[in-house]
Amino acid sequence: MDETRMDLGLADAQGEPVVPERLIFADDGRIPNSRLATLAFRSRGVNPVLDREAIAARFETLFSANDWRPSWRGGVYDYHHYHSIAHEAFGVLSGWGKLRLGGEQGEDVELRTGDALVLPAGTGHCHLEASDDFLLLAAYPEDQRELDLLRADPAEHDAAVARIARVTRPTHDPLGGETARWWS
Repeated sequence: MDETRMDLGLADAQGEPVVPERLIFADDGRIPNSRLATLAFRSRGVNPVLDREAIAARFETLFSANDWRPSWRGGVYDYHHYHSIAHEAFGVLSGWGKLRLGGEQGEDVELRTGDALVLPAGTGHCHLEASDDFLLLAAYPEDQRELDLLRADPAEHDAAVARIARVTRPTHDPLGGETARWWS
């Protein structure tokens, strides 16, 4: 896995996963967010010989090896939403995109090719802008095969919070680090 992480620019000098930025968003009464940190793993630069399909293959290999099931390729919806029954990870296959995380009053985060993002269940996310070639690979922990899609709605909030509390924590993040290190 060290070589895969190195190709994506997501390894430190020892081949271990890079340390992520940790972002925490408060419950705003519409989007629950999570007490667990959103993890933004910043690529140090993708191997320049890799095209988008090769980058996708590297992310699929890396995610699968760490028990995160690759699911779909695409972008992020342009409205605030979250998932209450699964954590979600993105690997950026190409381009750049700006997302707002944490709901309407959240934080804007720009992602670029090679970056990876882990959204704990309940974390709001919304597409703001992106390059024409922006493409993500989404993945979910192996034991979280179902996915819901909830909008920022106070009427759904309390039931969603109860579901979020039941979502299990994976042993590893999608890059192979111990989630307990980031989600203590």
